Amino acid sequence: MEIFNDKIFIKDLNEKLKNGGVVSFVTDTVWGVGCLPNNKNGVEKIYELKNRDRSKPLILMSNNVENLLPYVKNISPYAKELIKKHFSGALTLIFEKTEKTPDFVTSYKNTVGIRVPDNEVFKKLCEVIDGHVLATTSANLSNQPPAKSYEEAKEFVGEYVDYVFEDYGHKCEGLASTVVLAVNDEIKVLRQGSVII
Repeated sequence: MEIFNDKIFIKDLNEKLKNGGVVSFVTDTVWGVGCLPNNKNGVEKIYELKNRDRSKPLILMSNNVENLLPYVKNISPYAKELIKKHFSGALTLIFEKTEKTPDFVTSYKNTVGIRVPDNEVFKKLCEVIDGHVLATTSANLSNQPPAKSYEEAKEFVGEYVDYVFEDYGHKCEGLASTVVLAVNDEIKVLRQGSVII
């Protein structure tokens, strides 16, 4: 993973992302694509390359929950327990969003999903990008299975993104994250993945 110690590469990567760039990467679940959350051009590019329905929001991911907390509010005590137990891991929690979260990331909904994947390559990537947060979704065309390997990520989205990071042996499990709505005191499983709530 020497690439994450290469200052010239990191500078170039951050320039690309600032200019609306999109990257693809491994996580603990499936492969993803992502851009900077405050970059409308990057978000647009993700919707276009996936042919994704504009009513489906992106989620925010980082290497550390502290980087994600400014984007959400009203976290219940039980939701805090879930964060403690399953971050990092295959759990996406949906909270009310703060003004820091752009509407174009959340399809103009008042909520946003956050997750901290348990994957060393993804964590390294977040460490070196400005802001340490990516607006993300799975690496595939809409309604197609998500990429589960570096080869599939290259095949599915390689020609549309600025960079596909190798997994350096840190493979994904191939099962999507559990998605839980955690607004106010309500806890509702919207998609069952490998984490059982």
